[in-house]
Amino acid sequence: MSEWHEDDLPGNKLLLNGRSYVTDVELLSIIIGTGTKGENAVSLANRVMMLCNRNLADIGKLSVSELMGIKGIGKAKALAIAAAVELGRRKHYGDYTPKEEVRSSRDLYMLLAPKLDDLPHEESYVVFMNRKNKVLGIKRLSVGGSDATIMDANVVYRCAIEGKAKAIAVGHNHPSGSLRPSQADIDLTKRLKAYGETIGIPLIDHVIVADSGYYSFLDEGLI
Repeated sequence: MSEWHEDDLPGNKLLLNGRSYVTDVELLSIIIGTGTKGENAVSLANRVMMLCNRNLADIGKLSVSELMGIKGIGKAKALAIAAAVELGRRKHYGDYTPKEEVRSSRDLYMLLAPKLDDLPHEESYVVFMNRKNKVLGIKRLSVGGSDATIMDANVVYRCAIEGKAKAIAVGHNHPSGSLRPSQADIDLTKRLKAYGETIGIPLIDHVIVADSGYYSFLDEGLI
């Protein structure tokens, strides 16, 4: 980085001006630390950002092995990026203490988002509750591809019965970032609601988690 003025180096900019004056690329270059032969850390960080469409959320979805597949990113740099992303994720949810009771869609979202956020594939979870909506447990139901997962009503309620639940809520993520429920999501919710009414274990809510927030079937009047 000899071509840079000392005051323009990302680390110095952060020290002199504060964090808000440093760009995403410059912050990433600080995490990366050093460049490679013929490419400085800022240039390398810029290339990583370009490969991820300049979307920090997309970087968060990359595994360590995927990061190491980027030219110039070795094991140490990949681990540093992954660790920084995880610290940011924990900071985002760290101020929230999961409630013992699910009283709103936001309670459910904040309970499941730490498990579903930044995943490159779909996963689904079920939350077991007692009659007062106190959380008894959380179970991962399935792991799917980049645009689909499988949640079977029979499996969901078999787990609910085994978990001695008196009510349940379910949730899954959309790696695409879209909060719009698919027809399959809507049909599944209807099946779960009907099944729950039949056996006396009601479905309280179904939330879809994405980068931009969440979608609640209860809030939208679909439960």
